Amino acid sequence: MTKIALVTDSSCDLSSDLLSKFNIEVVPLRIIYAQTEYRDQVDITPNEVYDRLDEEVPTTSMPSPQDILETFEKLADTGYSHCIVISLSSGLSGTYQAFQMIAQNFDRMKIDIIDSKGLSWILGFLVLEAAQMIQEQFDYHEILERIKRIRQKIKGFFIVDTLEYLKKGGRIGKVAATLGSMLNLKPIITTDDQGLFTPYQLARGKKQAIKKMVEPLLKQLESTKASIAIIQGRAEVEAEALRLRLKDLDRIGNLYVSPVSPALVVHTGPGLIGIVINPEHS
Repeated sequence: MTKIALVTDSSCDLSSDLLSKFNIEVVPLRIIYAQTEYRDQVDITPNEVYDRLDEEVPTTSMPSPQDILETFEKLADTGYSHCIVISLSSGLSGTYQAFQMIAQNFDRMKIDIIDSKGLSWILGFLVLEAAQMIQEQFDYHEILERIKRIRQKIKGFFIVDTLEYLKKGGRIGKVAATLGSMLNLKPIITTDDQGLFTPYQLARGKKQAIKKMVEPLLKQLESTKASIAIIQGRAEVEAEALRLRLKDLDRIGNLYVSPVSPALVVHTGPGLIGIVINPEHS
């Protein structure tokens, strides 16, 4: 009998309640300071990263091969025959490649790795979709095909207070680091088909940027129901105001509000606000 496990990494930003409800295994990314290394969401919290940013901006790294291997071994020991791994964008991290490297040499389960081409709740919505299909006992290959099919339909947009953290972390992609300093212009950032950061639009000031960031959702809701996730990094007030604005819109499905992981904090700094749109799929 096929028994399917589901694995992701700590950049998915799913709550502990959702992870527990669907029995989702999470392999942590790593937060690296000059003197110490931490496992994302395990040994360090977002607030601890924020509180130390003035003294040191850490780097991030893909999960350790040992953590990946131990996760696969635990699942095989528990009787799983198949495993679906959905990872952070290969355009932003070596996490996808790390999973592939370990999976290629692991023969105790059939393992398939899917590149989400995104992060945070772009990844999170894909993981939830797979989790629900596993719970409903869909065929393994049908789950893989569906996740790959809907991957490009989930869209995420976010705004940061400064582009300096993205610049320092080498994740600036096609977003010019000078944009944010020009005339208080705020780039609304999204990910492209390769999973790289790219500018969506420019707005004058953060308030106007948030208004423009919501426009793709409003357009989506004209034709299709959608679930949304509001993501925030020390922007609780703005996230709550956005939640209140969106919660009663027609065709809104599930609405989540989520802090971003320490790994994303490192690359965005405080003040991040974003929205991820997951259209209803046929």
